[in-house]
Amino acid sequence: MTLALAATAVATAGTVIAGEVAKLTRRRAKQIDPEAGPLDTAEYAIASAGVATQDTVNVLVEGYGAASRSETILFNMLSGFVGGFALMRLSTTGMRGGWWPLGNVNVGGRHIHHFVPGILIAFASGGAGLVTQDKAFEQALAVPFGVGVGLTFDEAALLLDLRDVYWTPEGVLSVQVSLGASAILGATILGLRILRRGERRVEEAGLIPAAA
Repeated sequence: MTLALAATAVATAGTVIAGEVAKLTRRRAKQIDPEAGPLDTAEYAIASAGVATQDTVNVLVEGYGAASRSETILFNMLSGFVGGFALMRLSTTGMRGGWWPLGNVNVGGRHIHHFVPGILIAFASGGAGLVTQDKAFEQALAVPFGVGVGLTFDEAALLLDLRDVYWTPEGVLSVQVSLGASAILGATILGLRILRRGERRVEEAGLIPAAA
């Protein structure tokens, strides 16, 4: 169930990018042959797909740059959250399976759970964001803040129960997967807005064909 939920969340985000590539591929195909109908030949698809992928990158970059300050901060924070959450899930699974190159962190015989550095990272980046006057730096600090929150929330069940329930059903399903899926879906929604804005800007610059 955990893997199914994680796959669904990742597929949701992937569908956004795939949909954008497909739409721009259709535009490029029309540019190659204005009289062509829907993509019904491999020739049009091959000729258009590569350029459309570059168009999608341009749309994403321009859209990110055109996003408002609050949208950029939220997007960075959510991206950091998902990245930190995914990294911890991968590393702890690898440690349990014996294939991860690093092991548990122990200080004085005491195991240091990853919510500890998570809290420190979130506190440090959040505090720096409050005192800085540099807007670009403030937006960048949203990434480590999200990472710190992701590391902390990944062990929220332990903090709530005051016992190590990391690999129990309630620890994995009720907390980690729900929060991870919610973060990815939230990032997907913001990503859609960024893509739409970027598409308009790239289209106005004449870098991609105009919509019909």
